[in-house]
Amino acid sequence: MNLYLIDGNFLCYRAYYAISSLTNSRGKPTNAVYGFITTLNKLIKEKKPDLLAVCFDSKGLTFRHKEYPEYKAHRKPMPEDLLTQLPLIKEAVGAYSICSFEKTGFEADDIIATLAVQGDKRGMEVYIVTADKDALQLVNDNIKVYNPYKQDLVYDIEQVRQRYGSGPEAVVEIMSLSGDSADNVPGVPGIGDKTAANLIKEYKTLDLLLSHVDEIKGKTGQKLKEYADQARLSHKLVTLKKDVPLEIDWEKLKAAEPDQDRLIELFKELELKSLLKDVARAEGKDKEYKLIQTADDLQALINNLKKQKTIAFNLQTVDSDPMQTALAGISFCWQKNEACYLPLNYSSGQETQKDLFVSENGSGAVDQPRLSLPLVEEIIEQLGPIFEDEGIAKIGQDIKFQVIVLADHGLKLSGQCFDTMIASYLLNPAKGKHNLEDIAVDYLGYKITSYTDLAGRGKKQLNIENIPLEDLSSYSSEYSETVFRLKQIQEEKLLQQDLGRLYYDIEMPVCFVLSAMEQEGVAVDLEYLKVLSAQLQTGLEKLTSDIYKEAGEEFNINSPKQLRSILFDKLKLPVVKKTKTGASTNVEVLQRLADKHALPALILKYRGLAKLKTGYVDALPLLVNPRTGRIHTSYNQTITATGRLSSSEPNLQNIPVRTEEGRKIRQVFIPRAKDRLLLSADYSQIELRVLAHVCQDEALIEAFKQDEDVHSYTASLVFNVDLDKVTPQMRMTAKTVNFGIVYGMSPYGLSKDLDIDITRAKDFIDTYFQRYPGVKEYMDAQVAKAGQDGFVTTLMSRRRYIEGIKSPDNFARQFAERTAINTPIQGSAADIIKKAMIDIQQEIKQKDMRSVMIMQVHDELVFDMPKAEEQALRELVKEQMEGVIDLKVPLKVDITVG
Repeated sequence: MNLYLIDGNFLCYRAYYAISSLTNSRGKPTNAVYGFITTLNKLIKEKKPDLLAVCFDSKGLTFRHKEYPEYKAHRKPMPEDLLTQLPLIKEAVGAYSICSFEKTGFEADDIIATLAVQGDKRGMEVYIVTADKDALQLVNDNIKVYNPYKQDLVYDIEQVRQRYGSGPEAVVEIMSLSGDSADNVPGVPGIGDKTAANLIKEYKTLDLLLSHVDEIKGKTGQKLKEYADQARLSHKLVTLKKDVPLEIDWEKLKAAEPDQDRLIELFKELELKSLLKDVARAEGKDKEYKLIQTADDLQALINNLKKQKTIAFNLQTVDSDPMQTALAGISFCWQKNEACYLPLNYSSGQETQKDLFVSENGSGAVDQPRLSLPLVEEIIEQLGPIFEDEGIAKIGQDIKFQVIVLADHGLKLSGQCFDTMIASYLLNPAKGKHNLEDIAVDYLGYKITSYTDLAGRGKKQLNIENIPLEDLSSYSSEYSETVFRLKQIQEEKLLQQDLGRLYYDIEMPVCFVLSAMEQEGVAVDLEYLKVLSAQLQTGLEKLTSDIYKEAGEEFNINSPKQLRSILFDKLKLPVVKKTKTGASTNVEVLQRLADKHALPALILKYRGLAKLKTGYVDALPLLVNPRTGRIHTSYNQTITATGRLSSSEPNLQNIPVRTEEGRKIRQVFIPRAKDRLLLSADYSQIELRVLAHVCQDEALIEAFKQDEDVHSYTASLVFNVDLDKVTPQMRMTAKTVNFGIVYGMSPYGLSKDLDIDITRAKDFIDTYFQRYPGVKEYMDAQVAKAGQDGFVTTLMSRRRYIEGIKSPDNFARQFAERTAINTPIQGSAADIIKKAMIDIQQEIKQKDMRSVMIMQVHDELVFDMPKAEEQALRELVKEQMEGVIDLKVPLKVDITVG
């Protein structure tokens, strides 16, 4: 029988320093917990201990401090963010049903020594898990020391002999001479490990050595005489106690079932997904999932669906692009533990389902009849009234995706809808992913089959022909049944956190607006893209020639290593910043070197043009949908923690505008027909207007009410000059501060942006707050609120949790403070434009207009409209955007057409 004794403090420190900067979405550090539990699980899995215990140091002083007050005196206190994780680690150990020990006045080493000796007496094979060399004194035929981080190094008697030249009995004697710098054990000055080992090899013990000290010649002998008492003290300090008074129930050290619920709650709180999935329960086996195989099955399903008030559904598609995917089937659920799957598979060039939907036994013989379902079109026709029924509420995961796929098959989704993905996002906006597998573990505590399990790792597309129909049916049925279960739990939490209005009045309606925008897509001028590509290629070739000329040789411009050699070895330019691989050649470095030599500026221009060409001009044509002839981006509703939308595949919110070449790229986006135009409606300074509303600063409010240029107005106040005396430079400075304040800009940040010294930047910010005292009061109030409540909210009650607001770490705390200040501003602006999008879409529909919303770029909406509707759309959009919310300052929208 084997016994593993883990030095808990060793494992904590090792995990903490091995993994850096791991936190949950609320900023709580989790690196030590994750590293500790991962190592613990690995040890249990690989070593399969019969008995196991974890030993921790206790708080306060030990008997060694009484012997020697300087014991461990130079050791730094445990880092604060490790200290906060220690109780969580101990809680996890307890939840795994692993016995742990700590005893006031003793160290973990002493407890381990006591348990090891007791285990040895009982005939156990003992392994001490630590890197502390003190433990080597315990090694014998049955006790070994194991370091899991040193290629599974196990110290037995022979290994100790190889290290010290003597057996384990000599370890204490050697350390009493050489000391231990880690624990501030003094030893004898001037005697190191090698000398100590040689002395003990000859004299066996410290006492015997000191009794023959006159035989030791030279400085070593003098040191031994002078520090004999210190050596004896060190002997006491390094000798481990083997008789710590412990209550040991050996039965409790045996492997036991972990407390699954406790572990799930802990790992959910810490958002340790991999650990959570390891302990989460698999789905129960009491599920009844039915495969719809015949026309009678289908009719029974249709009849059942018509009777329901609420149904959950999942569309089983073959890939992730809703505009270009095939629909393989649909699963439905309307009560727990039951669901069904309806196959809908097209075969190329035919209207019947594929013959592949046949179940075979191991020999390949058919043991189930072929499906006998109506044609796909007939099935779709029967499902139409159910999806469109306003009286049947629908539940789904990523409703926007489902709406687009349904629309592509002539189906419209109506009735109140609940999206589990959006609910998860509102409840925890800083969480990285909101896929159903993670949400199920978070809220239901069990694992479901993942897309990866079905399709294969890294696959975005299902190979339907290689997946048994039964597996597809089970997967999709489980998916819709999980969605059904989640709704009640998530809805209760949304209401508890005052998020119901935001969910039902903003997020769900805008989900349908976004699905319509994605389906509409954006037209691009492919011929102009070809011209632009050729122009950029010519520009790159000219730049390449100029770069070689300035460098004095040809080299790979895209190679940081070769560029580094040219800039710093050949041209001897100063090194601005270093990385692990050498001197940095990033944008910031090149900008700072641009005034010292022509080459860095040329490299910057080359990189800019190359990015435009490969990232936009050459990439956009490849993204045009062959069926619609337009580009269809995907708007992400559950990514940013502030509530802003993001865009991907392609990112249409990041089209360049600052350079002449970048502005040319914007020209490739065109109306979809010659009799149509594009209309852009852009909120003017919406975040500053929201700031004025929430901070209630009279001067700032007045500036917006009088429709002043707020940047010039701020400059006139800060520089104490009349408005007509404000120079462009003054306005530029004020603009930087106006926007910087919203993001919690520090004097250092302002000094960097304006290239001025920190003292001047601080004076500028101080003057700003004197002129706008309400802004400073608001900022202080937000930081205080975050500290008290743990979260901040937008005007529409969107929450963002702020962890680290009380952190002793300056960087972490300042970041949390900036987040607390900015989130209500940026988040409110995001909520306002979402509400405007919903209202505009409703108005366009009610007025039966042919104009369509095609893009949202943060504070800007873009429409594709018939020329005949220009005036009507101008008035509609301006009225809805400016009247969407009642603020203390007017909202202003700038409209352009082209």
